[in-house]
Amino acid sequence: MRHRKSGRKLGKTTSHRKAMLRNMVTSFFRYEKILTTDAKAKELSRVAEKMITLGKRGNLHARRQALAFIRDRTVVEKLFQEVSPRYSGRSGGYTSIVKRGHRAGDNASMSVIELV
Repeated sequence: MRHRKSGRKLGKTTSHRKAMLRNMVTSFFRYEKILTTDAKAKELSRVAEKMITLGKRGNLHARRQALAFIRDRTVVEKLFQEVSPRYSGRSGGYTSIVKRGHRAGDNASMSVIELV
């Protein structure tokens, strides 16, 4: 039974899922908008909002926690210097998911996730 277990498995092993989310978060903050499936977008939203909250804290410990997950210094700099200050007066809901129809190959429902 998986009672009270949060998060989606996305049909991947744990290591693959973690690596995929790290790559997606890096791309998301680099381009501020990406196209992906609905389920991946919802999982990405959870992680991205946590990273923005770390950026709002802005101290050294928060920066190291972000670097442990993102591992691209330029993206972390952008997160702490440009992205997080935009949301200083906002207490959550930094991302928006917009449905985009279905993918041609496998009919998976696609979404665009972007910063508000």
